[in-house]
Amino acid sequence: MEKLLVTGGAGFIGSEFVRQAVKQGHTVTVIDKLSYAGDMERLKEAEHNFIFHKVDVTDREAVQHVFESGKPDIIIHWAAESHVDRSIVDPSPFLDTNIKGTLVLLEAARHYGIRRFINISTDEVYGELKGEGQFHETTPLNPSSPYSVSKASADMLGRAYHRTYEVPVITVRPSNNYGPWQYPEKLVPVVIWKALHNERVPVYAKGENVREWLFVADCVNAVFEIATNGNPGEIYNVGSGEEKRNIDVVKTILQILGKSEDQIEFVKDRLGHDFRYSLNCHKVREEIGWKAKVLFAEGMEKTVKWYVDHMDWVKRKI
Repeated sequence: MEKLLVTGGAGFIGSEFVRQAVKQGHTVTVIDKLSYAGDMERLKEAEHNFIFHKVDVTDREAVQHVFESGKPDIIIHWAAESHVDRSIVDPSPFLDTNIKGTLVLLEAARHYGIRRFINISTDEVYGELKGEGQFHETTPLNPSSPYSVSKASADMLGRAYHRTYEVPVITVRPSNNYGPWQYPEKLVPVVIWKALHNERVPVYAKGENVREWLFVADCVNAVFEIATNGNPGEIYNVGSGEEKRNIDVVKTILQILGKSEDQIEFVKDRLGHDFRYSLNCHKVREEIGWKAKVLFAEGMEKTVKWYVDHMDWVKRKI
């Protein structure tokens, strides 16, 4: 089994990766600064089966110590500030964590040597689609928000380190993730919480913005496959192929909960709100043999049930 270093391993997607990695028998080291969105409770299922360091990825000395002590084979770099709305209010933490943090990790990887560096990007680096079409791995980057700019910078930095220093970086650009343990600032948990408490459910503008919805376990499975079978220097889009308007996602959740659509309240649109994202995933299907397994309807049923059963956790995070 491999020795894995997982950054942001107490976060929403990172913790899913850790839980799966431990089940697979890998030696796992986690670093996470435990910001507002990090939570060790997500890792209870994997308790005692991983090494944890409370480390900020921007802390060069602390990161070097982790590399020296753990000697990882593969880095899975999930750590990031990820909420677009927060980046609009204050971009600084996004530039620090997402760009400087990635730089620190790439430097450590260059110095200590690793077999793979999986740099997790996002579909948001492409900007938006206003009509038909899809984003391919070769599509020029055109980020719109401070968040997506910071991720595009980290994306490009990783690829530059592969080209310049031959660091074995593989870039993964996933679509919009949803599922259990997501911090309740994102659309799905916000809707579930407010619907259950008979509050107004806010939806930007008319809710017509389109996202491609990927169940978190599928995303993590794709990253495992890419880490094993992907080629350094390559980019892989990872999506479900299931595009949904935000308003339809909200209505689906309300229907599952048996709540009225009258709870929906349209609010002022997000500044610079991208209209649509859509990933062409032919490459990951053909070269890696990966395809999403969980359909949106099934994944959302599972997700809503999880939040209903874990309202105490959500309440502590509101």
